[in-house]
Amino acid sequence: MTTTEQIKVLCVRMDISIAELARRIGQSPQNFSAKLKRGTITDKELVKIADVLNISYKQLFTLPNGEKIELGNGGNA
Repeated sequence: MTTTEQIKVLCVRMDISIAELARRIGQSPQNFSAKLKRGTITDKELVKIADVLNISYKQLFTLPNGEKIELGNGGNA
């Protein structure tokens, strides 16, 4: 599943439109929709989406020795 698909599913499950999500993260609906079509959503934007929806977001690499390299918003859920 692509990031764009994940965001669309998230909006359905959170009962929020893409346009409303765009406004909450401080972007115009047109700009945000264009980014979704191009697949150019940044990690910083994903963290902001999680923050405004009061949910957690994590991106994680796990090395062979078990060490974890993580990006996220710390999680509210």
